[in-house]
Parts: sequence; C-alpha cells; structure tokens
Amino acid sequence: MKILFATEDPKAERWKAPLLEQLPQADIHIWDAANPATDADYAIVWQPPAEVFAQTHSLKAIFNLGAGVDALLKLPGLPDNLPIYRLEDAGMSAQMAEYVAYHVVEASRDMADYRSQQASGVWKMLRPIRRQDWSIGVLGLGQIGKRVATTLAGLDYPVAGWSRSRHPIEGVESFASQEQLKPFLARTRVLINTLPLTPETRDLLNYDTFSSLLPDAVVINVGRGEHLVDHDLIRAIDEGLIRHAVLDVFRQEPLPIEHPFWRHPSITLTPHVSARTLRDETVQQICEKIKLLESGESPSGLIDRQRGY
Repeated sequence: MKILFATEDPKAERWKAPLLEQLPQADIHIWDAANPATDADYAIVWQPPAEVFAQTHSLKAIFNLGAGVDALLKLPGLPDNLPIYRLEDAGMSAQMAEYVAYHVVEASRDMADYRSQQASGVWKMLRPIRRQDWSIGVLGLGQIGKRVATTLAGLDYPVAGWSRSRHPIEGVESFASQEQLKPFLARTRVLINTLPLTPETRDLLNYDTFSSLLPDAVVINVGRGEHLVDHDLIRAIDEGLIRHAVLDVFRQEPLPIEHPFWRHPSITLTPHVSARTLRDETVQQICEKIKLLESGESPSGLIDRQRGY
C-alpha cells in the first residue's frame, strides 16, 4: 500500500513515523513534483498543489487534514468520483470549545474592564453576571458546533443552535432551516459561527444578520473567513449594533497588514489557531479509516460534494 502525503507542512517528514506505527506495511511518500508517486493508493492532504491530482491516477480515497474541505473541492483536476474523507474531530472540538468559552467569559464577565482597572490601580467590583442577558447562538451543529454548544450550556448560559437540519441536543434550543434563521438570530446576543463553507453559507455574517441580533451583540467567527462580509462587520460595530467581534479566520490568510481589522479597537483577531490539527489523534483516525477501506468496509466522515461537507 502506498500513501501519498501532500501538505504545506515544511516538516512533512515528521508525519512518517507515526503513520508507519499505525500502518507498518505502508510505503509513505512525501509529495515531490519531481517524483510525484503516480501509483499511490491513498492521499493525505492539506491545501495540496493541483499537480497532485494531475499526476496521480490510482487513488482510492483522499483524507483531508482538517474538517473543512472547501479549498480542496475547488482544486482543478480533482476527480469527480474520488471519495474524500474529512477529520471528524481528532482533538479539534475540545480546542474550539475552550477558545470560544474563553471569549464568551471574557465578554460576559467584563474581564477587559477589570484589566483596565488594574492598570489604573482601581479596586471596584462590577455588576455580577446575569446569564439570561447573554443568550448564545451557535451556527452549525456538527461535531465542533455541538461541542461548543454543550460546553457553554454546561456553564449555564442560555444556548441555541441553528443548522440546515434539526439536531436535538440536551440543554440546547434547536432551530433548523432557512425559515428559522431569523427567529434564531432574534434571541441571540452572542453569535458563534462554526458552519462549513458552502454556497448557501458564504457571506452569511452580513449586515442583515448583525441587524437581527439582540442589542450590544458579540460575534465570534471560527468557521471560515468567507462567511464574513468584512465591511458589514465594521459598519455594524461603528453603528453600535455589535459590541465586539472575535475573528480567527479570514478571507485572506495571513491577514494583510493594511486590513482595518488589525487596528479596530472592537475586534480581537487570532491567526487561525482556535483548533489546531493534533498529529497523533489525526494519524490514528486516518489510519483507522484506511484499515476499514482495505477490509472492504465504509468509514465515517465521507464528504457529500453536493453539500460541500
């Protein structure tokens, strides 16, 4: 069995040892344009060059090193009938939940104000939190969105989730379909986006969406940069609709230094770190899927190309 490994990782060789621990019979080939391994059985990829699929014609399946496959699906030359499997968790949901919880607590417990008071030598207790004033809405209830929602519900925030189809979750109010998006937004003060990027969700975080939220709202985007209409967010903040925004993903990464997000006092940005790919967990999940395929079984995590996730 030959496995082609094609990613942006400048230290791609470090993936070989853990892969061989799980699949000792495999021949692991790090992609090289001059030696492309045209006879590979499986490909493990993250933002691979398009030449990978132009030069490799024997693949049985592709494994994407991440939950989002929108960039992969746009690559020219990607065979239409080639199965693509995504990471279903691999340690990412816990990271995402703690990232989001950190920023929700930061806003709801007035932590920025306490830091300001410390800098000024002020000892003053601010008004205690009223959780009913911090209704949370999670866009997307896949593995990551569900973990985010249940984590915040466990902290006794009122939490609702919205998704394409209904996902009943204990302690979380459920909204589904386009018809229920407006009611979902109308009860939400903290909007958290974990959606996959599809034609239907692109530009969903726009001025109309922001205008539909409860006053003094907070927006946290850990989905994709293309979900957010950048200038609509700045307009909504400047008009007082949005109190603060936390952004971890952007239309262009790295974010250009001239972009106004860098300097806006009501925007917190991080460089796409809300959920990093954990190598050991990722290798174990992918190798288990390969073993299932080799034994004639069907692993979970198969991408529906029509839906885009």
